[in-house]
Amino acid sequence: MRVLNLVTNEEAQFFRAQVEELERRGVELTTLSVPGRNRSESIDAEEDGERSILEYARFYPSVLANSLDSYDLIHANYGLTAPMAVAQPRLPVVLSLWGSDLMGKYGPVTKRFARFCDEVIVMSEGMAAEYDGDCLVIPHGVDLSVFRPIERAEAREALGWPRDERIVLFPYPPKRDVKNHPRAKRIVERASDRVDESVTLETATGVPHDRMPYYLNAADAMIMTSRREGSPNTVKEAMACNLPVVSTDVGDVRTRLDPVEPSTVSDDDHDLVAGLTEILERGERSTGREYAADIALERMGERIVAVYEKVLED
Repeated sequence: MRVLNLVTNEEAQFFRAQVEELERRGVELTTLSVPGRNRSESIDAEEDGERSILEYARFYPSVLANSLDSYDLIHANYGLTAPMAVAQPRLPVVLSLWGSDLMGKYGPVTKRFARFCDEVIVMSEGMAAEYDGDCLVIPHGVDLSVFRPIERAEAREALGWPRDERIVLFPYPPKRDVKNHPRAKRIVERASDRVDESVTLETATGVPHDRMPYYLNAADAMIMTSRREGSPNTVKEAMACNLPVVSTDVGDVRTRLDPVEPSTVSDDDHDLVAGLTEILERGERSTGREYAADIALERMGERIVAVYEKVLED
């Protein structure tokens, strides 16, 4: 099977992991990326980085030319690649939506062109409700062999973090407005006032992906205060490492964390502070890995290949 990938940010780690897993399953992939520099601050970002209309216009001739080659289908990744995908006349189109393309300012564009695709994949039930059309829920997968529990002392030594502090991880660049770092900071400060030990808020900016398991295992808790999400991989990666999570009620976070103990999901700051305080006082790891099987890369790859096969059979 030969698949032509269209993407806005081919450096996004979850996209790279998807490519590697599909190739492992025998799918032959070629990736075309929208011209121009992705100005997003993080390679894990789920947004386009504000490319211009001209850059998207320049993308179409390449898509059209490649569509005439011997590919079986096009997999458009991120909603703003859908117009170019459906404008070519020959190949069936599978569209994967990442979150901000559906729930952000480009949502109307995404919805309009998604209707012309043969199959639409979303990351969570919340996104499916937002799309309000036929779609399949297949969250991005996590490599459970990489994201695994590591002794906290070992992880802290690897990062040079002190052993005698409570550390809360905010796993995004502070400047990304949608992640709402100021709110995370306020919650951590309020929780710090309630516990006896020193509490530090650490961020993860420009961290190589293979180093993230150390951050997740070195921290006492992860805090996510995003204004919106689809199916955030950082929460799933934290689960795989048994790191307790305190999060706003976005995307599929509540569903993922519902059986996990300890964890807190709420849009109320008082609840988030209370949940974080309890986690810091208990000092225990979570039960997240017990519920990680459904978010494994292998499961994601299996389901995407099944979508490809269905499209080609129709």
